[in-house]
Amino acid sequence: MSNDDKIAQVCDGLNMLNEDNSIPRNIRRGAEEVKATLLNNGNPLDVRVATATSKLDEMANDPNIPLHGRTLIWNIMSRLEELA
Repeated sequence: MSNDDKIAQVCDGLNMLNEDNSIPRNIRRGAEEVKATLLNNGNPLDVRVATATSKLDEMANDPNIPLHGRTLIWNIMSRLEELA
């Protein structure tokens, strides 16, 4: 599986997070920011992955996020680790 395919899978997960109305608005907004970061080809892949992982970690530690949202974030982060 190519890196582009893996990034597409991560973006699908971020879209699921963004479209879930049970997720707080700040987390959904963060998912959009992470997606934009990953798709910005102006930076090297390792920098994009590190930035996205850091932001996702902050989001996963938000006390207001429901358990299913946190699980989805962890799944996305594990996909990102395959790129690093």
